Amino acid sequence: MTMSAFETLKQQFIAPAAEYSPIPFWFWNDELTREELLRQLHDFHSKGVDGFVIHPRMGLSRKMPYLSDAYMDLVEAVAAEAASLGMSVILYDEGMYPSGSACGLVVKHNPDYASRGLLLQEIPCERGTYSFPIKLSSNENVVSVQAVRKRSESEIEQIQPITLDPGQNVISFTPPEEGEWSILLFIDTLSEGTIRGVHEGQDDGESEAPLAADLLNPDAVQTFITLTHERYYARLNRYFGTTIFAMFTDEPDLLGRGHKKGLKPWTRGFMNDLQAQGIQEKDLAALWFEAGDATERVRSIYESAVRNRMTRTYYKPLSDWCEAHGIGLTGHPAASDDIGLLEHFHIPGQDVVWRYIAPENDKGITGVHSTMGKCSSDAARHRGRRRNLNESFGVCGPEGGWTLTADNMKWYLDWLFVRGVNLISPHAFYYSIRGDRRDERPPDVGPNNIWWSEYNQISSYIKRMGWLMTDSKNSAEVAVLAGAAYLPWRIVRPLYERQIEFNYLEESLLNDSCRFTDGTIDIADYRYKAILIEDGHRLEPASWQRLERFAEQGGYIFELCEDGDASTPNIGQVSIGQVEEISELLVCQLGSEVTLEPASSTIRISRVTKNGIHFYVVVNEGETPYEGVIRTRYGGLTEVWNPWTGVSERVNGERTADGQDVTLRVERRECLIVAIDPQGSFNESLGSGSTSTMEVQAITDLSAGWQVTDGPWTGERNELTSWTSWPSMEQFSGTVTYVKEFVLDDHALAAQYKLDLGEAHELVRLEVNDQAIGTQMWKPYVFSLENALRLGVNQLRISVTNSLANSYDGKSLPSGIIGPVRLIALGERKPQ
Repeated sequence: MTMSAFETLKQQFIAPAAEYSPIPFWFWNDELTREELLRQLHDFHSKGVDGFVIHPRMGLSRKMPYLSDAYMDLVEAVAAEAASLGMSVILYDEGMYPSGSACGLVVKHNPDYASRGLLLQEIPCERGTYSFPIKLSSNENVVSVQAVRKRSESEIEQIQPITLDPGQNVISFTPPEEGEWSILLFIDTLSEGTIRGVHEGQDDGESEAPLAADLLNPDAVQTFITLTHERYYARLNRYFGTTIFAMFTDEPDLLGRGHKKGLKPWTRGFMNDLQAQGIQEKDLAALWFEAGDATERVRSIYESAVRNRMTRTYYKPLSDWCEAHGIGLTGHPAASDDIGLLEHFHIPGQDVVWRYIAPENDKGITGVHSTMGKCSSDAARHRGRRRNLNESFGVCGPEGGWTLTADNMKWYLDWLFVRGVNLISPHAFYYSIRGDRRDERPPDVGPNNIWWSEYNQISSYIKRMGWLMTDSKNSAEVAVLAGAAYLPWRIVRPLYERQIEFNYLEESLLNDSCRFTDGTIDIADYRYKAILIEDGHRLEPASWQRLERFAEQGGYIFELCEDGDASTPNIGQVSIGQVEEISELLVCQLGSEVTLEPASSTIRISRVTKNGIHFYVVVNEGETPYEGVIRTRYGGLTEVWNPWTGVSERVNGERTADGQDVTLRVERRECLIVAIDPQGSFNESLGSGSTSTMEVQAITDLSAGWQVTDGPWTGERNELTSWTSWPSMEQFSGTVTYVKEFVLDDHALAAQYKLDLGEAHELVRLEVNDQAIGTQMWKPYVFSLENALRLGVNQLRISVTNSLANSYDGKSLPSGIIGPVRLIALGERKPQ
């Protein structure tokens, strides 16, 4: 019998292809050997990690210079071994970051290719004629000299500046009237910015830190491509387009790190670019000073000109080279909302770093960084890109260092997947944690961390969710208008909290790539019935004209005007005074794709469609479990798929007039998928919602009388506490085993048992009567005991491994079983 589309997809979900694997950054950060590299590669493969990014990193031996023959020999050996195992490779284009200088080789090739900036020198004028020489270095050029009248330290008069002639490099000026005057020199100069290199002495502030290149100079970028990309291709061309599928470029910085203060990105001849956009010499002062009504316009045009030139001179040449050589360009720009700079990426990306987003303090839905998940996914959606990437977990521990937990990692993964990210690049797997390497942007989130033995489950989860979010389409009928470097976050918070799906739509795409049909905006198979606008004054006149056409056709436009600003054109949009109003207005006009009863502001839902099957991705971003009803637009054969375990459970929703209700319990740190085949039939033999029909019959407290059998301290613990309070264990990192026996009497037998450990830290393995039950890495630490218990004496053996931060960072984070430990007896629920 031919397998149905639903069953086919389920089998693909249970055992996804290797292409959906995590692709970790692999830090090459020590004296490398072929044998050790291949050993680590096979270790990755054994844990379900079927790809990696080769990332030369600080700590690389000087005996093996970046891009040297010796270095390339190892890259080639690793690529060959990866090919033999069916693994995938992303090449990294720098040594170490930010990208664009080839670890300083670009500037060594030609010193004129060093990064440049526009410097402002201000010289206050005294009474009478003021005359002085202009002193320039051999690498500096005068762009403009102007006299301005100051209103304050940061503001100049709106009157037109007086342009001065720097002939013979001497300036003379007599103020024409009373007031505080200054002479402004605008000088094209070297930025003196650097990158972080790969060898000792090449880090920030160190004497040999490699000089950053001028990425606005097409000749400098071509040199970068020749030195880096062509070098890789010459050695590895037989793997391009197969094993090697992308080149990663990493947050290129126009001025470089540690550059001279006060500079604006610049390159020789850039004034011509600005003049073509309507900025004249007289406008330059507005880049530093408030200059009246023109200030915002000048700065906006300047920033746009910089982005456009960088796109033209850097991103597009890299993209063209990758495409011509059978691979894709991936990586990410510097800012979390730089969606416009992703235009030429074949695999658009972003990075979750420095705990800019996190479970605490609503960081996941507030602030500019909260937009980064959808920055990459929506850039991919509207440009027809199949994959989008996130470099995840770098320096994301709550207290820095090695304090990142598996609990945190799961939250980040769920946060990314429900927003549409489908390629995870963990930061990072370290070749070595010897010496200072351990503290270089920690932690290692792979082989050198406590969860490595369990990484097959993490890999499987990433693969399942990567599979689901690839080649699928989300259900958004709402588009939030965005700029090239601006993704609104205030207006979307209530959408997240009401489970209203949306996508960011770039203004440039609205004007150049969208079709308007019967009150919808169509782009790349997406059809939007409503447009949301925040900060409408940012929009170009052409955009308002396009939106007016949309409104005339019956489309809905909602503009947030919290301050009562009515300065934008009136095209029939609905003005919203309070951001909280937006979700109710959208529901009234468009109806609800999905509704929760009871409501929850911490549940995120995305419906994606894949081969005609609807998948509701339900993620709990909060700290407590959710139990309630999910009301969907679609009905039919319905199952709940658990991407962490790969287990599916058939349920039957209660039919409604326009869909069905499904009862669901979503634990803390859980993601569940409600899969609906609209061509399938309701299964009337099943009860409504979850098939669980068990209720608690008895709870037995098992918190006292535990034996600690291994670790630095052994003995009996009558009270469970963090082992950091035990003798000599304040900063111990490792594994401690707890053992307890208890008696199960005849009258206590129940249909099922669960063991709830209460609070524990961090990785917990449970054995019952010498039978391995399972491993938990985050709360709730609850284990289903199935048939493991027996009448009479039963033995519990619990091994707990705590955070490496205690040992590596000198922390005393809570560790071990803290409890309370409870045995929960479950029985059949009695009919009501």
